[in-house]
Amino acid sequence: MPAATTTETKPSPPPVEKIRIRVGGREIKVPKLMPDWQGKPQPTTMLQACALAGIEVPHYCYHPKLPVAGNCRMCLVEFGLPMMGPDRKPVLNEDGTTKIAKQVLPYEPTTVRGAIACATPISPGMEIYPGSPATKQMRESVLEFLLINHPLDCPICDQAGECKLQEYSVDYGLSASRFVEAKVHKPKAVDLGPRIVLDDERCILCSRCVRFTKDIVGDDALGFVNRGSYSTLTHFPGKPFNNNYTLNTVDICPVGALTSKDFRFQMRVWFLKGTKSLCTSCGTGCNIVIGSREEKIYRYEPRQNDAVNSCWMCDAGRLNYKWVNRGDRLTEVLKAEQKSCLPGQAGRLSYSKTTWTAALNEISDKLSKAPAGSAAIVASARRRRQPFGERRQKSELGRGAFDWHRSESDGLEFVEDHRRHSPRQHQDVDCLWRRRDEARHRR
Repeated sequence: MPAATTTETKPSPPPVEKIRIRVGGREIKVPKLMPDWQGKPQPTTMLQACALAGIEVPHYCYHPKLPVAGNCRMCLVEFGLPMMGPDRKPVLNEDGTTKIAKQVLPYEPTTVRGAIACATPISPGMEIYPGSPATKQMRESVLEFLLINHPLDCPICDQAGECKLQEYSVDYGLSASRFVEAKVHKPKAVDLGPRIVLDDERCILCSRCVRFTKDIVGDDALGFVNRGSYSTLTHFPGKPFNNNYTLNTVDICPVGALTSKDFRFQMRVWFLKGTKSLCTSCGTGCNIVIGSREEKIYRYEPRQNDAVNSCWMCDAGRLNYKWVNRGDRLTEVLKAEQKSCLPGQAGRLSYSKTTWTAALNEISDKLSKAPAGSAAIVASARRRRQPFGERRQKSELGRGAFDWHRSESDGLEFVEDHRRHSPRQHQDVDCLWRRRDEARHRR
């Protein structure tokens, strides 16, 4: 008798341990552990708990894909903890609920003690007050401090329209400045590398770019020099900022300190149309957003997809778009036909313009009538295989009848019909199609 088949059942994942806290007066349950920038489980922070509650906590230095630094202080929030008695047990109110003690400075009991939400883990019974008057006052003070030496470059800044300093100033800042002293002036238009321009006066020292180059790229090329208000961002002496991921620092810079030489002063971001797409420069297929206006591409930006490219993309792929708008690209096809002539003499070629649709349809028709083994395609390795596969299917040459070969010397791919070959089956082609390889990328 046949043996009975047994199916193995996978053990169910362990239940997620949750902590009960209050955020903005609303009680919620949040996981005790959440993944950090490396995907490793770490204690849930106040900022993550507020995000789960649907409340945004403003921040500059924090980035979900970077190590926590906690140096901008913009995410300061007021919070309270369960009050403990002499026996180290929670003190209860008259109604039986736990009594919460709002945290204050030990040396100044009338002043609220804030905590940076990006680096402070939650604990059972904690209460977070992201919208309290004390929290708003802390945010106003931090913004006022950041804007003391910040230049009024908004009309000419490339970051205008997507600048967190602008947005938070409107949402949480003061309407007027109390600073009457002279601002500290720092270097402007610094050539940080072949693709990056730095404006040190705009930098708020969030260190996102420093952490990205060190912990993500592994190229520890950026750092801060000097002290206090004179601190500036720079590259290490003799080592310019030049790796294949430098332009990602422009994306993560919350202000307009780091700008791209390619996009600098080209277009206001509110005029750009964002189109979701994929980068075709290599087989990774980074998810991107194409910024365009009036049928002209101005920039590529990475679109987050943790299964493919996370939040990043290489500089080579990001800058590989200018060929799309080149003026020498062929928009029409020249069809060369041989006119009839006297016997024994070669006919003259006659050229006429036609569309790509008509040209490809005629090519497919001729390939469908070609004998087996008489057709071959030579194509650029920079082209996607899908269009050739579609033409192959349309010409009814049969699936599985082609081999792909990559030439190591010239970077071309050869598609060869591996069915029976016979010299007698090769025919003269009476129609010549001239075209320029559209996918040749010139940087």
